[in-house]
Amino acid sequence: MIATNTLEPAAATAPVATTPSAPLPRGLAGTPDDKDMLRAAVDLTRDIATARPEIYWPDMLVSAALGYAAMAGAILLENPVLAALSGVVSAVALYRALLFIHELTHIHKTALPGFRFGWNLLVGIPMLIPSLMYEGVHTLHHARTRYGTAEDPEYLPLALMKPWSLPVFALSALLLPIGLLIRSAVLVPLGAVIPPLRKLVWERASSLSINPDFRRRPPEGDFAQMVFWQELGASAWALFVVGWSATHSWRPLLIGLAVISLTALLNQIRTLVAHLWENEGEAMTVTGQYLDSVNVPPPALLAPLWAPVGLRYHALHHLLPSMPYHSLDEAHRRLRAHLGLASTYEKANYVGLMPLLQRLVRSTMSAR
Repeated sequence: MIATNTLEPAAATAPVATTPSAPLPRGLAGTPDDKDMLRAAVDLTRDIATARPEIYWPDMLVSAALGYAAMAGAILLENPVLAALSGVVSAVALYRALLFIHELTHIHKTALPGFRFGWNLLVGIPMLIPSLMYEGVHTLHHARTRYGTAEDPEYLPLALMKPWSLPVFALSALLLPIGLLIRSAVLVPLGAVIPPLRKLVWERASSLSINPDFRRRPPEGDFAQMVFWQELGASAWALFVVGWSATHSWRPLLIGLAVISLTALLNQIRTLVAHLWENEGEAMTVTGQYLDSVNVPPPALLAPLWAPVGLRYHALHHLLPSMPYHSLDEAHRRLRAHLGLASTYEKANYVGLMPLLQRLVRSTMSAR
């Protein structure tokens, strides 16, 4: 059994950890590092830490092909029920294909030759989310001194906010495709001739971040060159889509936007349970970051659908950020067997999506 039915993690006792050299703050930010767990995470997984192209390529290609084929069905089918079902299949498949952007931010640039280019060509640019929107941003979320602080682009203390903030946070994702279309078709081309607008768009609208105070630094070196070509590709595609729709029919574009809105909503719901969101801005130990993150391992049957490409092991990912997604299940099995059910590791394992959402809602409704 992974966790109790009340969402309390399966273990109640953590191993003795060494005392830090300086006082730590309250809450999870004050959790001392469990050196045994951190050491085991590295030592037990060295042999499965290599990304395997024979897994990455077919998974991404099949997911993208299924997503686009089902989207075509949603556009072309005359039966509204079949069209709607096809749209749902498209959203789920494209969701999986899109989440390979997370892998791109962590694997070494030489690990999977051509995969970044292929993913951007087939998924990132057509969906107007090229990898530039995550690369160089997501790694800040993993920085030891940034996680959970005001400088973390992917963290908000959602569990400590007002109850209305959760539905607003989730439903705002429905507007993402329209925002992406405006960004690539209007703002980026205008920014090419209006430097202040270009600076504003880069700082405020070029990253998949949730922290409204985050400001992105200008790109440099090889990354700046990659940004140029990806922005060019996304803008060219967006302008083509808008132009074709204006001269032929808006229906395919509107259906495509609806499908991608559902994809964005799925991702936003997953984001709500990726962490406990209980940190109030203090820098955290690695163990604190782990305990503020969430694993939903087997036997949770639906987790591969709402947290695909290894994201059901989000807490484990914070221990081993470079571990390829296809190795996380085995890494989890090894760590659980080695550390035991009374370990710190077990405290980040939960039973499913709904109990996590219920916990988050209860937390926002608590008086403070």
